[in-house]
Amino acid sequence: MTKFSLKDKVAIVTGGGSGIGKAISLTFAEQCAHVHILDFDIESAQETVSEIELMGHYAKAYLCDVSDQKNVMEVVESIIKNNKIDILVNNAGIAHVGNIESVEEKDLDRLYNVNIKGVYNCIKASLPSLKNGGGVILNLASIASKVGIRDRFAYSVSKGAVLTMTYSVAKDYINHGIRCNCIAPGRVHTPFVDGFIRDNYPGKEKEMFDNLSKTQPIGRMGTTQEIADLVLYLCSDEAGFITGSNFPIDGGFVTLNGN
Repeated sequence: MTKFSLKDKVAIVTGGGSGIGKAISLTFAEQCAHVHILDFDIESAQETVSEIELMGHYAKAYLCDVSDQKNVMEVVESIIKNNKIDILVNNAGIAHVGNIESVEEKDLDRLYNVNIKGVYNCIKASLPSLKNGGGVILNLASIASKVGIRDRFAYSVSKGAVLTMTYSVAKDYINHGIRCNCIAPGRVHTPFVDGFIRDNYPGKEKEMFDNLSKTQPIGRMGTTQEIADLVLYLCSDEAGFITGSNFPIDGGFVTLNGN
């Protein structure tokens, strides 16, 4: 057995078809977890599963809208019919740019449904299995959970809720052997970032990428693998003494900017 092994552990990763979620799914599989990917984009989820299977490990993809409680319950129940859940990673989420004046009600509702209700739905559905012997819940919060980010009103609202949900669940279920933590990434280089820059700054892609990279004191964006490696640690037995905590992984953004 190697450190950070997830051998034979059953893990659910939401939004595991791309970006950070894909990196988490692949990293878990490399550590011999059985990975169940819940994603709204079933084709991307299936591609991640195919990569895992080529590595010689087990994975399965499920079409799932995390904002739909009935859908989530049905999918999770199909998983726990033959498995005990050991790990739940609430990675699925959406972004939004704008201050409170530019945020429409429909925008706020959409962020609430995915980023807040989606986490609630997946935890609620997984708890009966997690309570049967303990397990780990890992939520993806954000630097926007802790500090003000310009033009991120709705996103900050939703990620602030993820942080406080983490604290609440950790407190309520510690006696059931369930650990609940979250991480707070800064800017991470994902296909979403490339698409955002391409769509909003045509012809200035390199300039904007460099500008966004420099907002982290360390001088670059994080990689999806760096995020996945922190998630792996927090979900492994080696992190068994950690619960109710928020871990920044932001290149010094929160603590070093302005100093």
